[in-house]
Amino acid sequence: MKEYKTIKEIIGPLLLVENVENAHYDELVSVLLQDGSTRRGKVIMVENDKAVIQLFEGSIGINASKSKVKFLARPLTLNVSPDMLGRIFNGLGHAIDGGEDIIAKSKLDINSSPINPYARDYPREFIETGISAIDGLNTLVRGQKLPIFSMSGLPSQELTMQIARQSRLKNKNEKFAVVFSAIGITFEEADYYIKSLEASGAIEKSVMFINLASDPAIERLMAPKVALTCAEYLAFNLNMNVLVILTDMTNYCEALRELASAKKEVPGRRGYPGYMYTDLASIYERAGRIKGKEGSITQIPVLTMPEDDKTHPIPDLTGYITEGQIVLSRELYKKGVTPMIDVLSSLSRLKDKGMGENKTREDHSDVANELVSAYSRGKEAQELSQILGEGALSSEDKIFAKFSVLFEEKFLSQGFYSSRSIEETLDLAWELLSTLPRRALKRVKKKFIDKYLDKNLGEVGL
Repeated sequence: MKEYKTIKEIIGPLLLVENVENAHYDELVSVLLQDGSTRRGKVIMVENDKAVIQLFEGSIGINASKSKVKFLARPLTLNVSPDMLGRIFNGLGHAIDGGEDIIAKSKLDINSSPINPYARDYPREFIETGISAIDGLNTLVRGQKLPIFSMSGLPSQELTMQIARQSRLKNKNEKFAVVFSAIGITFEEADYYIKSLEASGAIEKSVMFINLASDPAIERLMAPKVALTCAEYLAFNLNMNVLVILTDMTNYCEALRELASAKKEVPGRRGYPGYMYTDLASIYERAGRIKGKEGSITQIPVLTMPEDDKTHPIPDLTGYITEGQIVLSRELYKKGVTPMIDVLSSLSRLKDKGMGENKTREDHSDVANELVSAYSRGKEAQELSQILGEGALSSEDKIFAKFSVLFEEKFLSQGFYSSRSIEETLDLAWELLSTLPRRALKRVKKKFIDKYLDKNLGEVGL
C-alpha cells in the first residue's frame, strides 16, 4: 500500500489526489494528518492518475502539503455474525450501543449487486403487520418492495415503528428478523426509535443502524447499503425472512445531490443527479427471494414527499422501481385517523400473491375488493353532498356515505399501538359490509356472504 503526499485540492469533504497508481472506485482510503490523527474515506472518482476521495469525517484541519494519503486496496466491508440481532450500529456498521464489538463470522463488501433476475424466485406468502389498512387491503408479501410515501409533518415515525414492532409471520416456526436503517435523522428521532423497540421487546429480533443528521453526508449514502448487507447475511446465510425498513430515503437522496454538487456534476431534475434512478434501483433491487434459498428480503423504504408532490423525482423514481406504495393522507390525519393511510391512493401490486386460503383466508381477496369499492363510492357520495346538498343523494348513496365514515373510524383508525390479526381485520370488514344492502355486495362470492356475513349485526335494507 503506497502513501501519497500529492493532495492537490480540498473542496468541502472532497480531496483531489494526483500521481496515483492503480486506484479503484469505492476503494477505502486512510488520510494521515500532520498531528498524527487519521481520517477515513473512499474513492468516488478515478481519471487517469487522479483520484477524488470522499472523506467520512470531513476535511476541516487537513493541511494539503503535510498530509499523507494511503490507498487500502479494499472496499468498505461489514463484519457480520448472528450476534448482530439485538444490537445497534451507526451508518458504517460500528456498534454504538455500548456492547462489545461483533466477532465477525465473515466480512462482506457492502456494495453487493442487486439480485440476478434469473436467480429470483417470485415474491409470495404473507407478512402480517397488524395494521388493517395494509394487511387487509394492501397486503405485504415476502420478497416485495413496498414503499411508504409520507408528507412533511405527518407522524410517519410512529407508523414505521408500529410496523417494526408488530410485523410477524403466520408460521411461527419460520425465522424472522427486522433490519431497521434510520438515515439522516435527529437525535430525538433516534432516541424514540431505540426506546420504542426496546420497550416492546422487538429489539431482540432486530438490528438497528442509526445515521444522524449531524453525521457526514457520505455516511448517509453508506447506511442503507450497510443495512442491506446485514439483511443479505441473515436471509441467505442464516435462512431468515428479513424485513428491511429504510427511513428516510429523502435524506439519502439529498445527500446524493449534495455529493453530486460537490463533484460539480451536471444536475438533472430539480438538481438531483441524472443517475439517481439507477442508484435507487441498486438499493431497492437488493430485496427479493432467491431460488433454492429459504430466506427472503422484504423492503419498506419510507420517504417524505417534498411539497407533498407525488411527481417529485424521489417518489416518482421510487414508484417506477418498487411494487406499489402506501400513501399517507394529511386529510385523514386532520380527522384524527391513525394510521392515516389513504387506501384509495395506495397499492400493493403483489397483494394477490399473499392472499387466499392457506395464506390468509379464503374470502380475503373478495372482501378487500368490496371494501375499496364501497369506500370509493361513499367518498364520491360525500363529495356530491358537499356540492349539491344531502337532499340530492339517493337513499343508497346516503348508506354508502355513512359507510365511508364508519370505514375511516372503525377500520382505518386503530391507533399506533393496536395490533390486529388478519382474522380480526377480515371479521371487522364483514361487520362493516353488513351495514350495506346485500344486493350491493357485487364483488364477494355468495358462498362467502352466506358463511361470514353476520346477519345479527343488522343488514340495512332499502
